[in-house]
Amino acid sequence: MAGYNHILKRTVTSLILLGLVLLALNSFYLSSFFILILIILGLNEFFIIAQKKGIEVYRYFGIIVGTLIPLSIIFRIEFNTTWQLFLLVLGLIILIILQLGKRQTKGAISGISTTIFGIFYVSWLLSFLIRIRYLGKEFLFFLILATKLSDVGAYLVGSRFGRIPLLPAISPNKTVEGSLGGIIFSIFSAFIGKMILPYSWLQIIFLAISLGILGQLGDLSESLLKRDSEIKDSGNILPGIGGVLDLMDSFLFTAPVFYFYINII
Repeated sequence: MAGYNHILKRTVTSLILLGLVLLALNSFYLSSFFILILIILGLNEFFIIAQKKGIEVYRYFGIIVGTLIPLSIIFRIEFNTTWQLFLLVLGLIILIILQLGKRQTKGAISGISTTIFGIFYVSWLLSFLIRIRYLGKEFLFFLILATKLSDVGAYLVGSRFGRIPLLPAISPNKTVEGSLGGIIFSIFSAFIGKMILPYSWLQIIFLAISLGILGQLGDLSESLLKRDSEIKDSGNILPGIGGVLDLMDSFLFTAPVFYFYINII
């Protein structure tokens, strides 16, 4: 019964989020600010995870700098990565100054490093979703479809047929069967991708498989952080799913790689 309730909550939450995403996709600013809100919430969750680990991060400073990165993309302060790298360097300088103002030096390396990593890991990587929306809503739609189909496939196949643990030390519930199921599900996105993107079948299938694999790597990367901090979910804001990072972790690697693929290939 508990398992059924969990699946029901997860399904209802996913459908509501899907509806919001489809509505937001039609407007650049609406979709961008929707992503911005998710980034801010994800940053907050990351720093809370770090604090539970006992690391004294500069939480509010990290959220402020992490918010400026996607904002600079939305308002085209500078569209290339130079501006974001400048913000990271400036943030590091300010963090050093703040640390120098403290009476003790204990935890300086872990606090500063974790704060900068959080800005890069959550804000900079997820801000590529906004960059992709600039290129067209069809690109962002395909990215979301391929990435989330992998999530759905891994969950459904893994919960039903999963037997062989994938990485039990990091995520005990993930299985090899679930991982393969996720990749197969992501291939289904190629049929829609071929209709809306200017790529050949070979490119579309390659992208679908790559995004499926990268989405799972993003999921595992967050699982690694949660395992280190000995927590199950990054938050409880989304019934049946957990936190915002639990929702967005699969985009951490798919978004930047897909963006670079579009611009290079």
